[in-house]
Amino acid sequence: MRDELFKIDAGAELSHEDPVRRAQIASKLPLPKRFYTTAAVAERDGTYVVELDGRGVKTPARQILALPTHAAAALIADEFSAQEKEIDPARMPATRLANTAIDGIAHDPQAVLEDILRFASSDMLCYRADAPERLVQRQTELWDPLIDWAARTLGARFVLAEGVMHVEQPRETLGAINAHLSSFSDPFAIAALHTMTTLTGSAILALAVARGEVTSEEAWKLAHLDEDWTAEQWGEDAEAMARRANRQLEMTAAVKMLQAVSHE
Repeated sequence: MRDELFKIDAGAELSHEDPVRRAQIASKLPLPKRFYTTAAVAERDGTYVVELDGRGVKTPARQILALPTHAAAALIADEFSAQEKEIDPARMPATRLANTAIDGIAHDPQAVLEDILRFASSDMLCYRADAPERLVQRQTELWDPLIDWAARTLGARFVLAEGVMHVEQPRETLGAINAHLSSFSDPFAIAALHTMTTLTGSAILALAVARGEVTSEEAWKLAHLDEDWTAEQWGEDAEAMARRANRQLEMTAAVKMLQAVSHE
């Protein structure tokens, strides 16, 4: 049964980056039955491992699922505990994030940090609507404080643009962001920051959450300002809202993981 769990988790984790698509992939596979009674955290060799009935959990690459803090391991143990008759990896975002950190990011963290920097070079917060005026005003009111924060706190002065035409960010701006990204060395923190960046489309928002400038919920609303504006004008799309809810679960898990590995 543990081999079946490995197969399900590997398929869900490695097939697609998008959490909704990943869930769709996983939904087409038979889910393994819950084979354990308890999920708990145990300390082992200076790290914290997740154990199912006393036996350690492994990643898809068959490495020990070991985390640097008790709080981080507890996030995963809680996900295993929350499973009911079947084990559904689609409902285990912290576990998938930890697997990614151990099996992938730990071996090449720089590549992931560079990907976050690429998001900063075309950050969502820098691209503004030219109409209607109320949307322009809303973007200015809600996004400009983060642009100002980046300049004031990170030393990164971003250039804004109207529409979708690419604007080149100053080398000094990207250099400042890169300097802050280089302070992240823990693979779990990097995995969390990357998840937050890709889900919001904004490295600025991800760094603002990491530095405590905005909460996870505030960042999520800021990232969906345009989407919410459209919904106000034309009504909500139920399917789109369901996808957004799934992505928010990923965002929440990433923020919790970042906090868990940073504050203990």
